[in-house]
Amino acid sequence: MILILRPEPGASATLAAARERGLEALAFPLFAVRPLAWEPVARDAIDALLLGSANALRHGGPQLAAYRGLPAYCVGETTAQAAREAGMEVAATGHGGLQNLLGVLQPGHRRLLRLAGRERTALDVPGDIAIVTREVYASEALPPSPALIAALASPALALLHSGEAALRFAQVCNDAGIPRGRIRLAAIGPRVAARAGEGWAQVRSAARPDDAALLALAQQMCQDTGLRTATATTRT
Repeated sequence: MILILRPEPGASATLAAARERGLEALAFPLFAVRPLAWEPVARDAIDALLLGSANALRHGGPQLAAYRGLPAYCVGETTAQAAREAGMEVAATGHGGLQNLLGVLQPGHRRLLRLAGRERTALDVPGDIAIVTREVYASEALPPSPALIAALASPALALLHSGEAALRFAQVCNDAGIPRGRIRLAAIGPRVAARAGEGWAQVRSAARPDDAALLALAQQMCQDTGLRTATATTRT
């Protein structure tokens, strides 16, 4: 059984993608995303935007209108599409996290506005680049669903889309007395995998930090271990 733990609307999107692959999955979001109040930066004080999640655009509010037409460096295609819909020009789409995007900045894009979540990955910023960060959303932990605890009574494969999800899932298992040794983890990247801690039956990281690669890994892990891969369903 594959367990999807990311917040909505991502949980439903991953569930639909799992269904297309013929995977049996259940969605149990461990977080809800809410907007934060934030003070915009003057448009003429920045050259481009740095976006690590589509949530920044879903929850950024009316302040985003000030940045229409500006170039945006986006962590992945989902974020890039959200940027286009918000009226921004996508300068580059990453495939290995925000850090890699700092190496492909166009000339003249040295003053960046990072629209981010309250919990975010730290960046190693080159000396010739200035980044101003605004926290525009936060992921609030939800109590685990009783159905999730019930699902963990059987061997399961949990998908980890973020470091916060890795930490939260480990806490949920600890609090419920769930043995880690019967749970496998598929993480969207090595940093996320590391934050889950030790003791799991298996931990693997996707080849790329995107949902398609994560589901491909989950499918392979199911085939390797004999976990069920029937038609996906949802339950919360």
